[in-house]
Amino acid sequence: MIILSVDYGDARTGIGICDKNEILASPVTVINEKDRDVLISKIALIAKERKAELIVVGLPKNMDGTEGFRAQACREFALELENISQVKTALYDERLTTVSAHLALNATDTRGRKRKAVVDAVSAVMILEDFIAKRKNTIL
Repeated sequence: MIILSVDYGDARTGIGICDKNEILASPVTVINEKDRDVLISKIALIAKERKAELIVVGLPKNMDGTEGFRAQACREFALELENISQVKTALYDERLTTVSAHLALNATDTRGRKRKAVVDAVSAVMILEDFIAKRKNTIL
């Protein structure tokens, strides 16, 4: 199944995608958009162009597993994205993905503007990789 992943942010939103066999997750883009409606339209267009069958939206939980206001915003975002794109959405715990993305970029010595431009897409890929791994080991 082709799965699109979204690391939703107020200013930058990372997008990742996997192949139909769910083997390789890759970054697609980072969308620089603050207007939520415009952002949702852009993601819906990417989902259509890429023939996504599922969209996974990162759910930012607190380290103790509770949810704050940002998690609620992501839940609302995912619901609206599903309505506009007509592609089913799923929420997935994204704790520490941004930290992991920064560590991965450190390993490749990606710095400065280039890092800022890709970190959200790398985070989206990490969300997707974790989601796929869990999906292969359990029935969602």
